[in-house]
Amino acid sequence: MSVRNSLLAILTMGPAYGFQLHGELLTRTAGRRTVNVGQIYSTLERLVRQGSVEAAGHTEDGLPLYRLTDDGHAQALLWLQETDSDSGADWNDMLDRVLIASSLPHVDLGPLLAGYRTAWLRRLNRGGDPGGPLAESGQEQLATAAQLLQARAALAWLDTVASVADSPPADEERRLHRELRLLRPKRGRRPSVSS
Repeated sequence: MSVRNSLLAILTMGPAYGFQLHGELLTRTAGRRTVNVGQIYSTLERLVRQGSVEAAGHTEDGLPLYRLTDDGHAQALLWLQETDSDSGADWNDMLDRVLIASSLPHVDLGPLLAGYRTAWLRRLNRGGDPGGPLAESGQEQLATAAQLLQARAALAWLDTVASVADSPPADEERRLHRELRLLRPKRGRRPSVSS
């Protein structure tokens, strides 16, 4: 999972502090990914240096708030639309990106799902026959079979996402879109003192 891009996507909803972003990331990926709070803060500091995020004041109790710059906002929106992943990380990247995108009220999920559907259909169509004459070894047959099954599973999951997104939630807890939570940490990193 790209912690960097996930934080940028969450920050499209407005300013937030590090511990808040930690909780948002955890709940918006349904607990699939655990990220150390320190990693959140170090990623935020790196994003500030890169010009994607900037300081946005402090909470009433002194926690530093962060917001997107125009460049950071553009990067977040691009990430929420693309379907490219590092080689071998396609499945997990898709799950995390769709889970986060589905939780953001201002994101149209349709284009992202369509992009992933096209990408997985392409893989399925070029996958070939796992036991076909082009397979050179038993391991290649197994690898091809795994790729085809993963593509079919991805397409089935995307159908489920579309169905859930199009259905009204049974109750408030089951709704996809949610705003930033205003939960205050019991402990958290205090702002650094600059000289």
